[in-house]
Amino acid sequence: MSVNKDSILKKLNEIEQRYIEIDNKIADPEIVSDHNKLISLSKEQGKLKSIVSQYRDYKKVAEAIAEAHQIIDDPDSDKEFKELASEELKDIQGKDEAMLEGIQNELVMADDKAVNSVIIEIRAGTGGDEAALFAHNLYTMYVRYAETRRWKVEQLDFSATERNGFREVVFSVKGKGVWSELGYESGGHRVQRVPETESQGRVHTSAATVAVLPEPEEIDIEINPADVLEHVSRAGGPGGQAVNKLNSAIKLEHVPTGITVSMRDEKSQHKNRAKAWRILRSRIYEKLESERRAERDSQRKNLIGSGDRSSKIRTYNFPQNRVTDHRINLSLYSLDKIILGDMAEIVKALQQYDIQQRIENL
Repeated sequence: MSVNKDSILKKLNEIEQRYIEIDNKIADPEIVSDHNKLISLSKEQGKLKSIVSQYRDYKKVAEAIAEAHQIIDDPDSDKEFKELASEELKDIQGKDEAMLEGIQNELVMADDKAVNSVIIEIRAGTGGDEAALFAHNLYTMYVRYAETRRWKVEQLDFSATERNGFREVVFSVKGKGVWSELGYESGGHRVQRVPETESQGRVHTSAATVAVLPEPEEIDIEINPADVLEHVSRAGGPGGQAVNKLNSAIKLEHVPTGITVSMRDEKSQHKNRAKAWRILRSRIYEKLESERRAERDSQRKNLIGSGDRSSKIRTYNFPQNRVTDHRINLSLYSLDKIILGDMAEIVKALQQYDIQQRIENL
């Protein structure tokens, strides 16, 4: 174990007690009649369920090991009993430690695994058309990875170039544990390759930025509508299309944080407003969470959810077929597969490193 065993067991016992407390509250008629409180408690219990179940299994194994030792060490125990206890001990010895390590790993990742919806924003950086094409490559990579995980992808907004690139694309990904896997993607992504328009065969360097925002449910964050200014305008479109004649574009401005969201993707004002609110809610939630994390522990280094677009996190070198993640000094010579969505190896490496960092900071 990487941390004090007693402190982990104490924490697990507190979690089990909280689980029991929620169970009792959910049975209370007063709570049942309060829809929001019931949903909130049910969600909290859902987050704790897996850990509590594993902890209860661990306690059974630990108890069986203790009983076996007691029989073996008791001079008055029957010889046959001692032999049976020794056989049982062979089967389960050390199993408790392995189980506790597994619970410990899940414990530090529990909050992240509970977030099942994210909004991803990709923006082309330096590099002109080549950067926009790279932004499209990143979008495709995430969409295909989501397909392998059977997650649902919904495009929310995009700005395309004539050469099929993206100046910007915003989309949501929903599925079990999506934040615990894609939350590491926030930051600066750099590509090194020969652009299609390069006649001399020279390698160019371009960049794109990615922000992954956990998408909260309305119950997770309360935004006072009075704090949000709404601006309605005509959605811009080429050639004087019908979309121009409608006041369908929506811009939301959250006054306390200064966060703004513009949405003109849909012809329907109602749909644009709904999408804009989703993105606004996610950006405010991430800002508040970032502030809480910083306040809680300024020393803690955590890979996930930093949302810092300025930091260079990864380089995609096409001539060498290499992807390098600079945070964990990992280079994989399988760029051709990764860019097509085969991200499992790099995601797992980031998760393992993050788990170790979190355990050390417990």
